[in-house]
Amino acid sequence: MSAPVKDRRPRAYPAPEFPPRKPRLFARTPPAIFPVILGVLGLGLAARKGGAVLGLAGSPLGGLVEAALGALMILWLFATLALVAKLVRRPGALAEDMRVLPGRAGLAAATMSGMAAAAVLVPYAPWLALTLAVAALLAHGAMTAALVAVLTRLPPDARRISPVFHLAFVGFIVGAVPLAQLGYDRAAAAIFWPTLAAAGAIWAVSVLQLLRNAPPAPLRPLLAIHLAPAALLSQVAGLTGQPLLATALAGLGAAIFLALLSAARWITVTGFSPLWGAFTFPLTALAAALLTLGGSWELPGIVVLILALGLVPAIAWNVLKLWPGNRLAAKTNAAEA
Repeated sequence: MSAPVKDRRPRAYPAPEFPPRKPRLFARTPPAIFPVILGVLGLGLAARKGGAVLGLAGSPLGGLVEAALGALMILWLFATLALVAKLVRRPGALAEDMRVLPGRAGLAAATMSGMAAAAVLVPYAPWLALTLAVAALLAHGAMTAALVAVLTRLPPDARRISPVFHLAFVGFIVGAVPLAQLGYDRAAAAIFWPTLAAAGAIWAVSVLQLLRNAPPAPLRPLLAIHLAPAALLSQVAGLTGQPLLATALAGLGAAIFLALLSAARWITVTGFSPLWGAFTFPLTALAAALLTLGGSWELPGIVVLILALGLVPAIAWNVLKLWPGNRLAAKTNAAEA
């Protein structure tokens, strides 16, 4: 009996839609917009602190910083509503976005940006700032729980610890900043210690991973995220009356920053990508932490702030300009509602 003849015809694919189907409004809102939104909010907060250190808070320059923060709050609100509209339309898009690295980073940064927005409101509307900080912390907790559930269903390689874990498991520390500024030191401390432990564990595992093998070139910008926990923890320690711990964490942050700076060419070898958003919020957090410490740390803080003023808006613009037309969604594999 002869063997059956193998069918060598090419596989049939459905014909492309013509005209191409347009997604509904906000249906493909990419979570990747939020790391840079967190970065520009952090830049505004660091500039506010820098103005206070230089005695410019009541000057026209200080007024310009506050006006910029107001504009950034509008951007944050618009982006948040766009993401909420997508998730309300199809809640399953949340889990789909969490399956890819840019989605995980962006969703964590989305709730962290709510905490940063609360810090913007502290001088103007303390009760609104407190409400927003608590709401963002609760949302971040729900997001982290959902992420854990998604990770348990992914293959082992996809569950590998990465710098993005800092955003999910240490990101609560951003909410401790407005809480401490509002005088809720105990609440800030209750966030500080668990997140310090989580950051330490992620740093330790990440160092071991880095010693064994280098991350793929396209993912190397994510290494900058390791700077953020040290800077944010230092800032909260300083705000809650722990100067020695704040200084130690700032020193750690400075060491990480210098290591990243020395490896900048290696980290950026593949050129610009939406993952460059990972450079923004750690840099602004370091500037704010150094300025919060004061004294001999103020000058380095001003230098880092100047660097951030040149770098962060440029990265944010190059990422956000990809949002219209769903180009950023396509580049980051964002889910569609």
